[in-house]
Amino acid sequence: VIGDRASRLPGNLHVHFPGAAGETLLFLLDQEGISVSTGSACQAGVTEPSHVVMAIGRDERTARSVLRITLGRTTTAADIEALLAALPGAYERARAAGTR
Repeated sequence: VIGDRASRLPGNLHVHFPGAAGETLLFLLDQEGISVSTGSACQAGVTEPSHVVMAIGRDERTARSVLRITLGRTTTAADIEALLAALPGAYERARAAGTR
């Protein structure tokens, strides 16, 4: 988990996935119908590493291996279960593909 574990917004999580490119994870999860991001909300569509992650002292390699997972009012328990079911396989495939 990126950032302070106690002092954070509820429903907003940055997670580092060592050895996997965030863009690859994003693509694989999107194929499962799961929406995540590799950067902040204001970086939508930007392929640069997360400036938020770098601003808190993480290096570019880490910033490129991060996903932002956000829960909102319309997020259901089924949405969370789908993410939890898809994430291990997506991470394994993304790690096999390597980082860039």
